[in-house]
Amino acid sequence: MLVGGPVVPQARTAPAPSPAPLPADFSWGVASSGFQSEGSSPDSNWTRYIRAGRTHEPIGTSVDFRHRYADDIRLAARLGTRVYRVGVEWARLEPRPGVVDPTAMRYYDAVVDEIRAQGMRPMITIDHWVYPGWVADRGGWADARTPGWWLRNARRVVDHFADRDPLWVTINEPTAYVMQELRMGGIAPARVPAMLDGLVAVHRAIYDHIHRRQPNAMVTSNAAYIPAAESVLDTGFLDRVRDKLDFVGIDYYYSVSPARSQTWRVATDEPWAAPVAADGLYYALRYFGRRHPGKPLYVVEAGMPTRDGAARPDHYRRADHLRDEVYWLQRARADGLDVIGYNYWSLTDNYEWGSYTTRFGLYTVDIGSDRSLTRRPTDAVAAYRSLIRGNGVPGGYRPTRPAEVCSLVDAPTSCTQPVR
Repeated sequence: MLVGGPVVPQARTAPAPSPAPLPADFSWGVASSGFQSEGSSPDSNWTRYIRAGRTHEPIGTSVDFRHRYADDIRLAARLGTRVYRVGVEWARLEPRPGVVDPTAMRYYDAVVDEIRAQGMRPMITIDHWVYPGWVADRGGWADARTPGWWLRNARRVVDHFADRDPLWVTINEPTAYVMQELRMGGIAPARVPAMLDGLVAVHRAIYDHIHRRQPNAMVTSNAAYIPAAESVLDTGFLDRVRDKLDFVGIDYYYSVSPARSQTWRVATDEPWAAPVAADGLYYALRYFGRRHPGKPLYVVEAGMPTRDGAARPDHYRRADHLRDEVYWLQRARADGLDVIGYNYWSLTDNYEWGSYTTRFGLYTVDIGSDRSLTRRPTDAVAAYRSLIRGNGVPGGYRPTRPAEVCSLVDAPTSCTQPVR
């Protein structure tokens, strides 16, 4: 139920609706990226940022998904997931201009085929912020030729995998991609508009190519939802490709409200100290539902960071946060939002763009101290398995944390029209 008008403090003991289970065909999944989890990284913009000392630590082996993909995919299958998101790394496929590494293509064949063999549908990300070193040599996204090189590789990937019927993510978090390139020195501030224009152009072009090769394809580009700022950020990319989206991909992590003063930590090296509020997912979904009427919504990434797997300062446990998010997702569907899927980020801990300290994994991996890279289940593994088996939280479930009195996730409507 939505309430209009000014915010009225709500009694915490007031009964809340018990949401219905999600539909039988709901897409439960896990998400990962190539560069962050594979290890054995080839020359790329990001290996160069690391060598230049712009990160806290080197990537090394990461969790060695490159050689342990079959075991990880089986872990996901045992959860009951139906979708496994992976990246196909341009830098690995095309180490030199116009030269395709057949070993790399066979590796990605094996990954995608194993996902399908375990009864899951692959979700393939074409660009997860990483491009080959030879593109970096030419200026990266500052070079007007980069969109053409990008499309040559992307068409190759689509032509090769379209018969496996994957879901497609063309570009991971385009606005965040631009901000990362700016932060790491990949582009100068004056080139930001050109990079956005290039990302819009390649998304539109590859969307059409995917549908020529896979007519019933489902294609998106996932947006990193930034509370209180998304409507402005969307003008740079998402609004310009709205006619080339089969569903709206959403990444949701952090909240903001007058009562939570640590939101700024998202932009620091301590994201585990930034506030998270599961009800914010409801407002993010409502925002995209209103902005893109008629489009299905898919939570392509969602999760909660910890520091080296330790308890968070707010004492929110991963399992509780996961159940609370799914509760609010069910409430969003009950209120008429066409939410079709949810991917947890991530199956295992990985390289969080410069450091292994921040951890999101359902399975934790002590990359710096455990040479065996053992996958150890967190409390969220059993929780996710139960959620998938029941298609959501059970009847009568109540979130472990109350909804924000005045959430600013989608200001001002998330504050003036709160969900009870």
